[in-house]
Amino acid sequence: MLIEQCHQDLPTSFDSEIRIHIVKPTVKGYPNAKFPAVLVFSEIYQVTGPVLRFAQTIAAEGYIAILPSSYHNFVDSTPLAYDTEGTDLGNKFKIEKPLESYDEDVTLCLDVLENLPQWNGRVGATGMCLGGHLAFRAQLDSRIKATTCFFPTDIHSHSLGLGKNDDSLEKVTANWKKDQECFLIFGTKDTHVPWEGRDQIRNAVKDKSVTFLEINGAQHAFIRDEFSKGRFDSAVTKACLGFMFELFDRKLKSELGEFVDDNAPVEHVC
Repeated sequence: MLIEQCHQDLPTSFDSEIRIHIVKPTVKGYPNAKFPAVLVFSEIYQVTGPVLRFAQTIAAEGYIAILPSSYHNFVDSTPLAYDTEGTDLGNKFKIEKPLESYDEDVTLCLDVLENLPQWNGRVGATGMCLGGHLAFRAQLDSRIKATTCFFPTDIHSHSLGLGKNDDSLEKVTANWKKDQECFLIFGTKDTHVPWEGRDQIRNAVKDKSVTFLEINGAQHAFIRDEFSKGRFDSAVTKACLGFMFELFDRKLKSELGEFVDDNAPVEHVC
């Protein structure tokens, strides 16, 4: 499946302009083909090469990938560098950006989708690091039916890991609908989300439609195919993409009809 790429620049209510990248699949001979969509949220460095390649992989599987440049409140859409200065800036911006602006970014991405004739009306979300908990929070919009969150940092203490905000993990998940499903993926060697934090998350989502996966030995940012910090694990990434596409294919590509809550207890039979 071929893909094509473009972007749109839109005004926000925060006196800034957000760049929204669009990566779309195309099928030769089918100009009227329609596809589900996935909002792809980036790590603290904005839409870098690894994030864009991640989105291209998603688009090549038959999804429209929509990527917002999150730090429009402070800088343009240029990615931050994977160095000390870029890391410090990214961590600074993620705290200073208003929570309401993160939520508006989701709305603007969905507005872009509404005007794409190739969209079939179904949408999910994914992201890594900062983007992992942006995808997690995105399900506050009930139109987003499935999310896959890669090592979402600090949601065990705040829904976005932002110290000045008090939107707790439980408050966010309390607003999820029963037909929404979430996949949380962590590495056991992730120092950004330690064992205690993962336990807190696990306990908070135990009654939700959430799959919780911990990869033995995987570090934070294991999916980033960039070697500045030596964490990229291609084999683990390939396995996790399989889990992600199982969820998205089932919830977004399949014609499931209306949701019926039939989550009865499983009978314990040996």
